[in-house]
Amino acid sequence: MSGAELMRTMDIEAYLQQQRNQLDQSRQVRDFTVFDYNYIPSRPLMRQECKPIIDALLRFSVSGIPTHLAIIGSRGCGKTLTMQYLRQVISRQTDLEMVYVNCRHYNTSFKIFSQLLTHENVAGASLVGLYERFLLKFTKKTVLVLDEINLMSPKDKDKEILYFLSRSEKPYMIVMLSNTPHVLKQLDAATRSSLQPFPLYFRNYDAQQIYQILLDRAQKGLCIWDEGQLQQIAAMTAKQTNSDARVAIKTLFYRVMDPAASLEKCFEEARRDLMIDVINDLTDVNLMILWAAATCKSDFAKDIYQRYCRFSQDQQARPFSYVYFYANLSYLQSVGLVGLVSTKVDRTYANRVILTCERSVAEQISKLRFE
Repeated sequence: MSGAELMRTMDIEAYLQQQRNQLDQSRQVRDFTVFDYNYIPSRPLMRQECKPIIDALLRFSVSGIPTHLAIIGSRGCGKTLTMQYLRQVISRQTDLEMVYVNCRHYNTSFKIFSQLLTHENVAGASLVGLYERFLLKFTKKTVLVLDEINLMSPKDKDKEILYFLSRSEKPYMIVMLSNTPHVLKQLDAATRSSLQPFPLYFRNYDAQQIYQILLDRAQKGLCIWDEGQLQQIAAMTAKQTNSDARVAIKTLFYRVMDPAASLEKCFEEARRDLMIDVINDLTDVNLMILWAAATCKSDFAKDIYQRYCRFSQDQQARPFSYVYFYANLSYLQSVGLVGLVSTKVDRTYANRVILTCERSVAEQISKLRFE
């Protein structure tokens, strides 16, 4: 009997029982937390990129003189995990205090200060007032990690928190995490001058590193595993997803939960899930740009920009300049949703935007948000 015929003859309760029996096979899992994206291994993969971060933190601990860092790399390359792990261990070996804020959720200087001043009443306070309270609360050497700083609101285009803290006489060190280097170009001259961030680039994982990540999680969370399958997942991830370790982890999860499914099917489901998550997490402006790219008849960046401007006007929003628009296209490229190529047209070169996510998904999510 085919699968379709079986479904026609099966009632809801029978299907529920069948799936439950299948999921019982997942008892080979000792600890499901290894599949959580927020899971921090007890001994994360040591990479060359970690060393200058550790060196800068130790120098700051000894001297009180900060080296502000801009850590740049694609999604899933280990930036956040590295800083979260260092946050756990640095306080045990130094006198530093490390605090973390994700700018996706707190996307202005005012909101960041408010989040750091937890349990304090900030109603009616000015930005300067919050900064003064911050100085009173954080009196020791403090490292502020600002994750996804590229997602700060255009309303706070100068990112004033960077100016305040970099000019402070108190010992504060700033670590910015970003998927795109354009965030540094967008800083105003005064902030850039006082901050002088040192850029560190996190390279994408290679297949062997992804395999080591999967093996570590399998050893921690599974009763049995197939190292050959882990190597296959790692190879597919490195080749097809810009080495996003989260796709590899989710592929392993789906494989464990449904051993009868092919590895390719689990991988495609994981990749699609991550793509949907990434699109859903986009800011309104970035989603509008992706929507314009997905629906424009032309793939030339200037034509897509015109369509984006029309969408902005329909939403009664002021469109970005072309420079900021293109910087946001670069961000969409860094998270794997578009590809940017330069093409010779007549005697000049023009920028083209190649959609690398499913057009229908981009359109559907955009319509749900904007229409």
